[in-house]
Amino acid sequence: MQYTAIAPHPLLAPYIDAFWSVQGAGQETTVGKVLPDGCVDIIFNLGKDMGDMKSGRVYLIGAMTTPIDSSVAPGTRLLGVRFKPAAFWAFYTFSSLHEITDDKVECDKALTPDLAVLKTHDGLNKFFLDRLSRPKHTLFPLLEDIRMHQGQVRVEELARRHFITVRQLERNFKYYIGISPKEFVNQERFRYTLQRIHCRKPGESLSDIAFECGYYDHSHLTQEIKKYTGEAPGNLS
Repeated sequence: MQYTAIAPHPLLAPYIDAFWSVQGAGQETTVGKVLPDGCVDIIFNLGKDMGDMKSGRVYLIGAMTTPIDSSVAPGTRLLGVRFKPAAFWAFYTFSSLHEITDDKVECDKALTPDLAVLKTHDGLNKFFLDRLSRPKHTLFPLLEDIRMHQGQVRVEELARRHFITVRQLERNFKYYIGISPKEFVNQERFRYTLQRIHCRKPGESLSDIAFECGYYDHSHLTQEIKKYTGEAPGNLS
């Protein structure tokens, strides 16, 4: 499998995480794991059918709450645009991203780049720069607050700091991101924790990292690892 990710134009960087591509290589099917990250993707299937993603079609992939296994067979060719949380709305409208959480929906090709545009990085940048029609979303400061605290913040405290009710915060997160604020906070905390596990110091235990990252105990972290990776802690590399 060949995976490539390219950063977008600097003006798109607040909204788009990456333009990416996946191609099946060799004669064997490769299985990879995709972890929840609060992002949504537009995926163009430029190769053979991949499960229920048909060749030549375009799909909007909702935010995830659990990991998925992705099988990349020879002949697979996908191109994707990964939008940062709450940033899809800078380019498109949708009834509510909560409708496609852990799911996908086929897109109208009229709203996406044509094949000639997809072939070049500059073409993709121009297409989305031309579509960029809305200022930064009001959720952006809240998301930055969550990241700065590595997900160690209570939803009630977050709402208080940003002068919004918990109920409104819940509605906004589900509508514009697809998941609840609590789920997003948990994912952000786990993302930071996973980095710490991969870069743990000599002699540092999983319990040490669990307490540092705000988990109740080793068992609590183990449950989160299983939830967000589908793996036991000992299988993390």
